[in-house]
Amino acid sequence: MSRNKVFNPEREPLRNRPDVQLNKHKIHGPISFLNPTQAHYDHVPSAKSSTAPETSAEDATEQPTDTSNLGYKWTSRDNRKGRHALVVKPSEAADAKYAAPPPTTSLKEITRTIGRMLCYYPVWDVSYLVAVVFTWGSVIWVINAFFAFLPFTNPSTEFPGETLYGGGITAFIGATVFEIGSVLLMLEAVNENRAGCFGWALERAYEGCVEHGVGRVKPDGCTHHHGNRGNLVGKPPQGEGVAVGEKNPTVSTDGMSPGDKSWVWWPSWHELRTHSFHDLGFIACSAQMFGATVFWISGFTALPGIYDHLSPVSVLNGVYWVPQVVGGTGFVVSGTLFMIETQKHWWQPAFGVLGWHIGLWNLIGGIGFTLCPIFGFGTAYWREYQASCSTFWGSWAFLIGSVIQLYESLVKHPVEMSREQS
Repeated sequence: MSRNKVFNPEREPLRNRPDVQLNKHKIHGPISFLNPTQAHYDHVPSAKSSTAPETSAEDATEQPTDTSNLGYKWTSRDNRKGRHALVVKPSEAADAKYAAPPPTTSLKEITRTIGRMLCYYPVWDVSYLVAVVFTWGSVIWVINAFFAFLPFTNPSTEFPGETLYGGGITAFIGATVFEIGSVLLMLEAVNENRAGCFGWALERAYEGCVEHGVGRVKPDGCTHHHGNRGNLVGKPPQGEGVAVGEKNPTVSTDGMSPGDKSWVWWPSWHELRTHSFHDLGFIACSAQMFGATVFWISGFTALPGIYDHLSPVSVLNGVYWVPQVVGGTGFVVSGTLFMIETQKHWWQPAFGVLGWHIGLWNLIGGIGFTLCPIFGFGTAYWREYQASCSTFWGSWAFLIGSVIQLYESLVKHPVEMSREQS
């Protein structure tokens, strides 16, 4: 069987939860020789769910047990970002014995999340920090692009030292911020929840329910590292992630066996060999890190006092333009891989997934940042114009992708309506 159709027993998501069952026919990965990136779980109907409180014999009939219209969607990107996707089948929603949260694609939920982007700052969440850092880095690159492009479109606005000082300093800052964001991105990748994280609870609820005994599904029990608000690199507070009425002494709150570290700065060789080198998300993050690191060289050589002393042309090309080509190519590769990671097949776009659009805009940005140095190898006016123009639209593409990523980082419990008919 292809590697993308089966999980390594050591890495099977939610393997420690008795209340969900992996649908082995819905394990997918876009590339056959890499790990699965998507899986679907069904709730196991039970009169005594591990996520529900204990019930007595007289009220056992009131306990909601029909969860056949409730599913859980695991993806490698969501697991890395600390997201928990709930799937509701609309064909059975009317007969369900629970109240599910509203779909996160509704106008009300979208507006609510946009509001959270303006007034909620979970700085203890590395996924949020990744989005924020790349957003600010993209803003800096947009400013840089104005310094580079305005002299061509509006010559009257040009001032002395605009390109050398304004463009050079912002290029260095922007490249440095991108490097920091890439480091955080790698930390996010190597600290994914190894056992997966359900992040939901099914419980009895009476208030606000039309019918007595109707249950509700609510976010609860997250075991991702961002559950700890005390510091960035710690594990969730003790007690989080344990199902109501159930304890498992062999599994820690972060889904790892006792003695394993809840936060690592770099995976072990065994982890790299058996998992990371076969994980599409890790490969994409590595390409981003490589691209940002090489690209930073051109940011450093763009500084005043360095750039204006780069001669002859071969030196300028070698330490300024070539690193941009290599770094931009790394951005193109990572954006493409991030898109493919969210897809069921490598050739089938996933238009309905936020992560796919983030990868798309990062791909466009990477193309812009790659074309810029390609045009920059020459000194003809049209080449200089196109080099500055490529930086301009490439920077805006990165900014759009980063803002979408910021939105994604704040939607930890997405709810979607299934298109499948039961």
